[in-house]
Amino acid sequence: MQTTLHIPASERGVIRVFDLQMPPEQAQFLREPGALAQVLGIAEIDLTHVEIFPVSDLEELGLPGYLTQGCGVPQAEIAPDLAALRTLSGYVLLLRSRAFGGTATRLTPADQIRLVASYGEPETQWSAPPMPAPDSSKPYSAAKPPPRATRDQARRIGASFFAVVMGLIALILYVLVF
Repeated sequence: MQTTLHIPASERGVIRVFDLQMPPEQAQFLREPGALAQVLGIAEIDLTHVEIFPVSDLEELGLPGYLTQGCGVPQAEIAPDLAALRTLSGYVLLLRSRAFGGTATRLTPADQIRLVASYGEPETQWSAPPMPAPDSSKPYSAAKPPPRATRDQARRIGASFFAVVMGLIALILYVLVF
């Protein structure tokens, strides 16, 4: 029985868990470019947002633990499917919404690929209260030196420049004379 899954173009942050009921060699072959797209009935898929692995690789963490701790899915969202997730063995496919490149897609997976569940990843909270700017970051907020100190500094710079120029002239005259 072939089911059709509709993924809207606006979908963000959804992880779909599929049970791959196929031999390990065939499941590993799905990592090859074009193979997974073919068995899902679509033209192309971004493999950087796809995970195919044996559940046994997760050891004592298990698939529910991987989804909550590794993918950030809330525990409460997984709770209704906990028994089904724990019974999975063999290879699984985790398919993120970003794998479709933001385009509307219609999946018609092969008979060996069975959808177990779909979960939403928590969105990042990007809002924060505005930070007040300290007075030191405002233009012209530094303390101004007194006029006498400014004149002294200008005189020192001018005297240094004059001494360097006069030394160069003396050196040139010395080289020309001797």
